[in-house]
Amino acid sequence: MSHAPQIRIPATYMRGGTSKGVFFRLEDLPEAARVPGAARDALLLRVIGSPDPYGKQIDGMGGATSSTSKAVIVARSSKAGHDVDYLFGQVAIDRAFVDWSGNCGNLSAAVGPFAITNGLIDPERVPDNGVATVRIWQANIGKTIIAHVPVTQGAVQESGDFELDGVTFPAAEVQLEFMDPAAEEDGAGGAMFPTGNLVDDLDVPGIGTLKATMINSGIPTIFVNAGEIGYTGTELQDAINSDPKALAMFETIRAHGAVRMGLIQHIDDIASRQHTPKIAFVAGPAGYVASSGKQIGAEDVDLLVRALSMGKLHHAMMGTAAVAIGTAAAIPGTLVSLAAGGEGRDTVRFGHPSGTLRVGAQAALIDGDWSVTKAIMSRSARVLMEGWVRTPG
Repeated sequence: MSHAPQIRIPATYMRGGTSKGVFFRLEDLPEAARVPGAARDALLLRVIGSPDPYGKQIDGMGGATSSTSKAVIVARSSKAGHDVDYLFGQVAIDRAFVDWSGNCGNLSAAVGPFAITNGLIDPERVPDNGVATVRIWQANIGKTIIAHVPVTQGAVQESGDFELDGVTFPAAEVQLEFMDPAAEEDGAGGAMFPTGNLVDDLDVPGIGTLKATMINSGIPTIFVNAGEIGYTGTELQDAINSDPKALAMFETIRAHGAVRMGLIQHIDDIASRQHTPKIAFVAGPAGYVASSGKQIGAEDVDLLVRALSMGKLHHAMMGTAAVAIGTAAAIPGTLVSLAAGGEGRDTVRFGHPSGTLRVGAQAALIDGDWSVTKAIMSRSARVLMEGWVRTPG
């Protein structure tokens, strides 16, 4: 009996922000996987180790969490004024499903370093020493990200003293600018506030009527008040993820919010849209002990935010949700702004389960509509392993 050998594909395993993923150059993928479709999805599922009914992804590169079940495809850009096209796939853990509906803000920090190291940036755009500016076209949502990547002796600098809560070791800082971050997708009509309101009354059967800010910026996100759903905003992962009733409640709120945002037609459609929208809850400043044991004081933060990704409370904060937080904080009257004191802020520091994060946004009211030109935050990135990933043919 003959056995087909595994195929091997050039790949890099990278950390970006508080996430990890497998990075590919588009040209290195098998020909059938160079275009969107079933072949590409099947390949990435097998690489990551999904679907896995055990929920561990033992037979793949995934880490059995939403933060580590990710794949990225990068190519020289066909978009004028950009260096590379970046496509992100959120791979489900227990289902045969890859969600292409949104971006990963954390892994965005690794795209520039990956592109430079893998020869996707023209050499004249990379200084021998200094900061390389990489213009990224985020293909999932059709947006521009500008990454400022430190370079030493012609190579990406990865070591440094920049500390990011949720990441154990310091590294070099990569600053990201999310340009015009209000999303334009899936019937949201390009509106930052698709319902037309900064705060809505969201009717959720079995739960009640909740105040909600539903915003398209960075990634579509639904914000609710912690107190209205029985929380304080100081919760860590186990408080939510060990409670099936709580997880079901959040998914129900997310489904009804997605309908109001025009992202799905019926609440049952949410099953095919795991990555977006995000659901988050906010509260005013308060002290708590982060998951690392670090004491966070009420004076250290402007507000508290907890967010769920792929049905679980995130261990820190998704980068794209941080963009949504920064945008909403800059606009007076949103639940995020109200939790932070009620005034619009150019920058805000929020508390999350692993610590704190600072994000900034520039917002302006133009002809009665809010506009955000860009959101800014810093992350770090590092190559963990490079070579080839192997998978059954």
